Amino acid sequence: MPKVKTKSSAKKRFALTGTGKIKRKHAFKSHILTKKSTKRKHNLTKTGLVHESDEGRVRDMLRI
Repeated sequence: MPKVKTKSSAKKRFALTGTGKIKRKHAFKSHILTKKSTKRKHNLTKTGLVHESDEGRVRDMLRI
């Protein structure tokens, strides 16, 4: 039986923390930045955590 492969798109988008949670980046930071406030753009730069209701799907994509 062959090995199960990780989704390559998921491994680029998500990372594990030391405690086993899954880090992610915020959306809406790539274009049309002139109308967004500086505070909003600054907060979008920070990393977030995947919500616990979505965590199972992401772990499945990462094959964790």
